[in-house]
Amino acid sequence: MTNVVLNTDVTKGTINKNIYGHFAEHLGRCIYEGIWVGEDSSIPNTNGIRNDVLQALKDIRIPLLRWPGGCFADEYHWRDGVGPREGRKHMINTHWGGVVENNHFGTHEFMMLCEMLECEPYICGNVGSGSVQEMSEWIEYMTFDGESPMANWRRENGRQEPWDLTYFGVGNENWGCGGNMRPEYYADLYRRFQTFVRNYGDNKIYRIAGGANVDDYNWTEVLMREAAPFMDGLSLHYYTIPGDFWKGKGSALDFEESEWFVTMKKALHMNELITRHSTIMDKYDPDKRIGMIIDEWGTWLDVEPGTNPGFLYQQNTIRDALVAAVHFHIFHNHADRVQMTNIAQTVNVLQAMVLTDNEKMLLTPTYHVFDMYKEHQGAQLLDVSVDSGTYEMEGDVLPQVSATASKNADGVIHLSLYNIDHQHPASVSIDIRGIAGGSLSIEGRMLTADEMNAHNTFENPERVKPEAYTDFTVENGQLTAQLPNMSIIQLTIHS
Repeated sequence: MTNVVLNTDVTKGTINKNIYGHFAEHLGRCIYEGIWVGEDSSIPNTNGIRNDVLQALKDIRIPLLRWPGGCFADEYHWRDGVGPREGRKHMINTHWGGVVENNHFGTHEFMMLCEMLECEPYICGNVGSGSVQEMSEWIEYMTFDGESPMANWRRENGRQEPWDLTYFGVGNENWGCGGNMRPEYYADLYRRFQTFVRNYGDNKIYRIAGGANVDDYNWTEVLMREAAPFMDGLSLHYYTIPGDFWKGKGSALDFEESEWFVTMKKALHMNELITRHSTIMDKYDPDKRIGMIIDEWGTWLDVEPGTNPGFLYQQNTIRDALVAAVHFHIFHNHADRVQMTNIAQTVNVLQAMVLTDNEKMLLTPTYHVFDMYKEHQGAQLLDVSVDSGTYEMEGDVLPQVSATASKNADGVIHLSLYNIDHQHPASVSIDIRGIAGGSLSIEGRMLTADEMNAHNTFENPERVKPEAYTDFTVENGQLTAQLPNMSIIQLTIHS
């Protein structure tokens, strides 16, 4: 039996809606076909943005979208992606498949997409191969509402008013694909580049420094020591990889029980990474002014057989859905420091929300987790304690069940639970405290599957999808629920 105590009258801060952020890079079929098809496409679209993907993302209330990379950001020169499309400069996407990029999806198209989604843009600037002037003029082009060469050029290209832009990353993975820099060198470069990321008028930029790769705690130490006063956020990247990054990450569909277990173990490792990096940040920023920005996370598995290895196209199963739930529970628990995360990536790449095949589109199991958990966006985090049963394999032990809860502005409580055990169900006793008298009205949704590698295909796009959940009883504030193996539950509680 797992025992949960939910204190509905004890709040622990706000869950930043941007914890549910997304990431769309110029990589494989993420942008081209996945999002952008052009106005002349036979695929139904609005101003070149495909309608089905647009609606799917609106339905999960996507709060924020990171673009153009990723590694692509540090070889992207923004001027090549503005102006008449027929005249835009072509480039080779050296990081991702060596394909030729025609730059038809640039600044105007991205900002239009964000306006259509009613989400915040998060743009990553080029430190690796770009210049201070290039970055400075990009900010001016997008946000200045006066007479200047860049603002006038924006107007010539069809946008009269400046855009609102809050989030801007000064480089990406500068320890690796963004320049193979030492932290001391990048810290100095960051200080220099961010100086020229200007605030024009009422537009205030939230400057994000490129942070550590996984457990490079020295990188965080150096960046915080040398540049903390100049940053608003510091990034962290961590992917859940059941195998070895270079020798074989593991199949998305053909995996054993042991690989399921190690995937869950590695997903749970995110908690240790956040805790240890946060401890370093606390040393220099005890008031937690600087947000931890986990702008790349998710499963990274071997590409689907027969696809371009540089396109990072992988299938998405109930295992991926559990990985997403594990991360959201961890992010909620660190809501005082974690202010944004961006799953990699939104469409057709890595742990995607949506997969497309020309005019066809399907929603992945991970998408459904974002849909179930969207009610937590911007809500008050509630105090929850969990005494979980165990999930064991070959002498290794993980907590089987986790719970997280929030209360929205209308007083409605959303309680999310998961059972990561691939084989055994879980009985959960939930003591709901802090609600005076009266009966509770509870509705439930569940995401589960009959096989570890259950996934959606274009032939069977609804094999894994949420269903009504009623396997619970409630009496005198005590809720007892039965969680199937490998399941995710969302309970909506009205008092």
